[in-house]
Amino acid sequence: MKTINKMIAAVITSVLAVLNAEAQVTVKTKEMKTMNELEIVNKLSTQSAVVNMPVTKLLNAPGNEALRDFFFTPVKDKSALKGKKIAVIVADGFEEIELTGPVWYFKELGAEVEIVAPKFNPAPERYGLAYPEMSNTHVMAIQYLQPVGWIKFDRTADQIKVSDYDAVFIPGGAWNPDNLRNDKDVIKFIQDFNKSGKLIAAICHAPVVLASADILKGRKLTGYWNIQVDLKNAGGTILEQSVVTDGNIITSRHPIDVADFSRAVENWLVKK
Repeated sequence: MKTINKMIAAVITSVLAVLNAEAQVTVKTKEMKTMNELEIVNKLSTQSAVVNMPVTKLLNAPGNEALRDFFFTPVKDKSALKGKKIAVIVADGFEEIELTGPVWYFKELGAEVEIVAPKFNPAPERYGLAYPEMSNTHVMAIQYLQPVGWIKFDRTADQIKVSDYDAVFIPGGAWNPDNLRNDKDVIKFIQDFNKSGKLIAAICHAPVVLASADILKGRKLTGYWNIQVDLKNAGGTILEQSVVTDGNIITSRHPIDVADFSRAVENWLVKK
């Protein structure tokens, strides 16, 4: 059965790759006026492919047994976070498991969770970008650097208030935090949330959003290895731990730390 499933997945992946490649060629052919223009565009373009990166691969990887147990061990206290409301601040390019993992856990504990995205602001036409219709209502997930899916958001950052939530958390992903840190509504909200003393949690690349909000001076924290120099430059002290709690700020490093990160958020909210 496993072999058959793998064969089916491989066929589907191959078909999607071909369709995607054919779609790109069709679009380019229609947009180009001459064969010479099409030839040049093809030289500027890379080969299209669809990569299959199931979450199960992460959960079943050697060394990730504790992460697997975190998700597959039934949650005992279904009301630990009952009455708590958590906002997930997220944009296109978020690391899938860093959002879906904590959101699943917080909901299992009885919390209300809302997905909050920046107000849709398409790039100028001269940038040559095309957006799918669902960009108005969804944000794009990635696994490492591979787009894998979309998730619907509930509200936009210009619609929310500090008093609406007990905690905020920001998933990582190489693109998501870069999109968030340039959004004035997101940065203002994080700054105001920090002043309130309520919990702000960020994992992987996401602590750079806190750096842009200028709330890391004198703080102990952690983050994905590539951004640690940015966190130091923002005034933070880096600890090489799976999760660090300093006052009202919780930070973590990597998708494999999702379990520790989620439990740290739970413990902070339960104590408060």
